[in-house]
Amino acid sequence: MTLTLGLTSLLLAFACAVYAAVAAIVAAQSKLNAWIDSARNAAILTWPLLTLAALSIITLIVQGHYEVEYVFRVSSLSMPWYLRVTALWGGQAGSLLFWSWLMSAFASAAMLRRWDRDRSLMPYVIAVTMITLAFFLSLSLFVENPFNRLWQSNFGGEPTPALFQPANTVPFAPRDGQGLNPLLRHPGMIIHPPMLYLGFVSFVVPYAFAIAALIIGRTDDEWIRTTRRWTLVGWLFLSLGLILGGRWAYDVLGWGGYWGWDPVENAALLPWLTGTAFLHSVIIQEKRGMLKKWNMVLIILTYALVIFGTFLTRSGVLSSVHAFAQSAIGPLFFAFIGITFVASMTLLFNRWEALSSETEFDSLLSREAAFLLNNLLFIGIAFATLWGTIYPLITETLHEIGIALNIAPLMAIEKVTVGPPYYNRVNGPLMLALVLLMGVAPLVAWRKASARSLGKLMWIPAALTVPALILFYFLGAKSPVALLGYGIAAFVGLTTLSEFVRGVMARMRLGENPFAALINLATRNRRRYGGYTIHLGVVVMAFGVIGSNFFQTETQATLAKGETLSVGGFTMRYDSVVNFPTEDQRDVIRATVSVFDSSGNQVAVLHPRRDFFIDSGQPMTIPGVRSTLGEDFYVLLVDWQPIGASGATFKVYVNPLINLVWMGGLIFILGTLIAAWPDADEAKRYAAAPVRTAASVAGAD
Repeated sequence: MTLTLGLTSLLLAFACAVYAAVAAIVAAQSKLNAWIDSARNAAILTWPLLTLAALSIITLIVQGHYEVEYVFRVSSLSMPWYLRVTALWGGQAGSLLFWSWLMSAFASAAMLRRWDRDRSLMPYVIAVTMITLAFFLSLSLFVENPFNRLWQSNFGGEPTPALFQPANTVPFAPRDGQGLNPLLRHPGMIIHPPMLYLGFVSFVVPYAFAIAALIIGRTDDEWIRTTRRWTLVGWLFLSLGLILGGRWAYDVLGWGGYWGWDPVENAALLPWLTGTAFLHSVIIQEKRGMLKKWNMVLIILTYALVIFGTFLTRSGVLSSVHAFAQSAIGPLFFAFIGITFVASMTLLFNRWEALSSETEFDSLLSREAAFLLNNLLFIGIAFATLWGTIYPLITETLHEIGIALNIAPLMAIEKVTVGPPYYNRVNGPLMLALVLLMGVAPLVAWRKASARSLGKLMWIPAALTVPALILFYFLGAKSPVALLGYGIAAFVGLTTLSEFVRGVMARMRLGENPFAALINLATRNRRRYGGYTIHLGVVVMAFGVIGSNFFQTETQATLAKGETLSVGGFTMRYDSVVNFPTEDQRDVIRATVSVFDSSGNQVAVLHPRRDFFIDSGQPMTIPGVRSTLGEDFYVLLVDWQPIGASGATFKVYVNPLINLVWMGGLIFILGTLIAAWPDADEAKRYAAAPVRTAASVAGAD
């Protein structure tokens, strides 16, 4: 019954999405309001239908219906109930259904908003969102159906997954499932994928409005104003997803760090980079009526990279701990990306002349020019990351073509692995320049600034940066590159704080106390001071990134009980190891180590361990971590074998300032919430805002 209900709901949701897309296009061409309302209602209906489908698969997982292939693959009797619920997005088929459910929720929310100012756009907004949803639902129905059952051949062999019973088979119901991948049983992976998916689907909404504006030929910035909060929400969730993913990697993967430039990490980073560029660039269009073509390019790129990132994760073309297994959906994703990208760019080129800027750059020393340079740096980082991600795929494809066609030059091409050294060398300087610009741009005036006025705003932060650099040097940061990074981060932090100080002092002159002045400053201009708070978060993260990358120390050794090793000013002693089973079907090897500081004082007792999950047959390494604001002492149990009296191999890292990365992330998220939080009178201002004309822009400052 539950399986039938879920499958029927999924099929009806697909039918509604297709109908909504077709009806919306017909309505737009024929100007029939009844058809528009019908398409809107069908689009809204997809969410409750997909909610039923998602609840059905969750019910099947929780109740242990292992005759369903997806349930068998991602759950087991030993898993607690909350992991069974989150197993919805723990495998290929379930994650696609979950993606579609979130997409339908956001599309329905977009349909429920007031249409007064955007009614001409809405038919095409419905069409674009529903075409995207229908594509993902078609994958769930026809390629990766989570409701497939298992059937056993009368002649033996492996069970066959199929929706309907194949010939010469009988139903197959295993007593237990394989269990969720151990790497996905970490609390971070309970939250990390939903945050990324929320970020991905949120960006579909501004893309749909942009395409609608191109189709009907609207060249004002109304679609940007309408979708501003959608973009900020998508960016917030994508940022949260990246931060949580970094924490998961740090806790589970045994890298000793939080970012390894893994291809699937890169796939999530790419739309964040172009989306961040878009958020900065649209400010110029709203303020000065400029960069209309560029903003269209950015939102089209962001949408394409959202689908591309989903493709990389699910197609099986990448080797990654984050990626799902080989799947037939890869070519379908690739075709969808190509069709939507070509169609979007064709629309853009058809409207190219109509999207000309209403004003021109008055000076290279202006906030507009600084924002444009900011955009170019973001796109440079995105291009370098994209090239490093797909280059191994290109070399492998050329090699395979050479083998198939017997072309010697292509056969000689070897698959190249692009690792962290490439990204650090290429993206490192670009990111450093981006952080520096982040501190300078807010000080530059619109239209035209003078070097003298800019110097007046910068000299105090620049002067305070000098003693900060001296302090960093005597604290041990003697690397010129690290000092440069610390200096830029300090300067940017000081310039950003100076903007808060200037604003607070201005309000204090009106009679407010400092605390009230700060609160009122932020609430009266959430977008500006939320952005400054985000910048402060980036500065704190930058200190953590520089410290953990340039000054990390590591060592590996095999120790007998009672032996010690020294690393990064600490001494670690191996005390004992135990091996025991657990009630949730794990075989645990847990070591006990004692950590001493340079004075010989014991500062921690840690328990690094290795868990072997019996249901899935997979291991997981859990570090022992002693964490302070200054550094993390991070221990991995690499191996355990008897050497005389029970020896064990450990890998040890000392990661300075790494916790500033997580602290900066929290400040970053706080700033985004401030910027995205609606003002009490925002709706009134929005309703009263006139449509921008060239004349009004020319007179704006």
